[in-house]
Amino acid sequence: MFAQDRDQTRQFFFDVWRKHQNALPLEPLETMVLEVILAHPEYHHYLSKEKQELAFFPEQGQTNPFLHLGLHIALREQLSTDRPPGIRAIYQSSTVGCNDLHALEHRMMDCLAEALWTSQRYGTPPDEQAYLACLHQSINQASS
Repeated sequence: MFAQDRDQTRQFFFDVWRKHQNALPLEPLETMVLEVILAHPEYHHYLSKEKQELAFFPEQGQTNPFLHLGLHIALREQLSTDRPPGIRAIYQSSTVGCNDLHALEHRMMDCLAEALWTSQRYGTPPDEQAYLACLHQSINQASS
């Protein structure tokens, strides 16, 4: 799904949204992407601006909707493949008694974003053990 080019990646989101709006059939990956999009109505208006240049300024408190949606999808792919090993067990144990799975994903995405940022900053592969430790810590804090 994700290309090296930001515009191609965004185009995939636009295409899924357009197909949904026109009741066109979706591929399995597109269905997963649509589920994530539908869980974020605050981003729907961006997906209708396909031909406009979209810029986001985190330093001004703005969230990049494509990054946010992409992190959801990356997390779901990690859970489906249990990569890094153990992430699925962490997630499954966290869902017991959890009333808001979407919020749980957001807590987990914070750790994923941190792992990716650190990897990019230092030019190293993501530290899977640090990522899993962050997940454990984040989930333990949320449950206490």
